[in-house]
Amino acid sequence: MELWYTEQHTPDVRFSINIEQQLCCKKSEFQRIDVFYSKEFGRFLALDGLMMVTEKDEFIYHEMITHVPMAVNPDIKQVLVIGAGDGGTVRELTRYASIERIDMVEIDKMVVEVCREFIPQTACRLDDERVHIYYEDGLRFVRDKVDAYDLIIVDSTDPFGPGEGLFTKEFYGNCYKALKEDGILVNQQETPYYTAYANSMRRAHQRIRAFFPICRAYQFHLPTYPSGHWLFGFASKRYDPVTDLYAERWNALGLETRYYNTELHKGAFALPNYVKELLEDE
Repeated sequence: MELWYTEQHTPDVRFSINIEQQLCCKKSEFQRIDVFYSKEFGRFLALDGLMMVTEKDEFIYHEMITHVPMAVNPDIKQVLVIGAGDGGTVRELTRYASIERIDMVEIDKMVVEVCREFIPQTACRLDDERVHIYYEDGLRFVRDKVDAYDLIIVDSTDPFGPGEGLFTKEFYGNCYKALKEDGILVNQQETPYYTAYANSMRRAHQRIRAFFPICRAYQFHLPTYPSGHWLFGFASKRYDPVTDLYAERWNALGLETRYYNTELHKGAFALPNYVKELLEDE
């Protein structure tokens, strides 16, 4: 008998993966948490029936959300990560000896516990001495922070359920206040390809642009996410992500990556015309 994991990307589009085993099924106070194993993608985490991370392609997401801002400002020392319960973003950040502190805020403790047990590939650096984990709502956590961080990474789920508050104007305004005078904000910004996701992307871009003088989007390609074409947002009080790229300094660090490089960094901000039109409409 064949077993298939199927995810509804739009009312007319489904994505299916043949699975060999369900490793975990739990229900927290926030969401359903599943871990499956497939030959093609290895172990993968799903929250409320939506795939969050797979062993095979997670490096693409986590390298692009982390190394882009770090190459723009290699002097980043204080970092706030909101969401990211699988640990992959924190894993990439801990590769920088220059970072002094990483505050990770995850609303659902059970997600972290499940990933520690079943997906250690991403959760392997959560015990780094620089990492401080807070199990609370990210919107509430950042509300009273002022001039505290060099970088905020919002590694959130989609804009509904537990992640809904991380796409609001209030949240982005609080992130602006929490950042230092040269601070950078990077956020997960959905896909521009399907209409419902594209509308969420445009709203997020508009709300961030209301606070930050520099606001750009950059792209990457992840096979297991809807359409495979996904965006991150880059916002800063000072740095342009292309003209202020410190390629030589970043390359001198000698970090081994599988997806990110400084040539790709520049190219990721060269968006297709239909995406530029969506953003310009705002």
